[in-house]
Amino acid sequence: MIGMLLLVHVIIALSGLAASTAAVFKPSQSRLRVSYGLVLATIATGTVLVIVSHARILSSCITGLVYIGVSLSLIITAQRKLSAEHISNRG
Repeated sequence: MIGMLLLVHVIIALSGLAASTAAVFKPSQSRLRVSYGLVLATIATGTVLVIVSHARILSSCITGLVYIGVSLSLIITAQRKLSAEHISNRG
């Protein structure tokens, strides 16, 4: 069970990074929503993994914070680009 959950967690996390990166290069509201959802799903599955596997919380939290930092940096960049596009289209 833990092995399957770990695999799902990694797939969700990598998908989240891919979605956030795609949102930077071609920003849209739907891409941002998908990115947010995948970040939340990664946090949720990571929390379950820590609880179920009795993993060391410190190393898990540090890794999680790095992931969240990278993902949110990409999402914020995408949001700014999308805002700039909306402003220039009103123009």
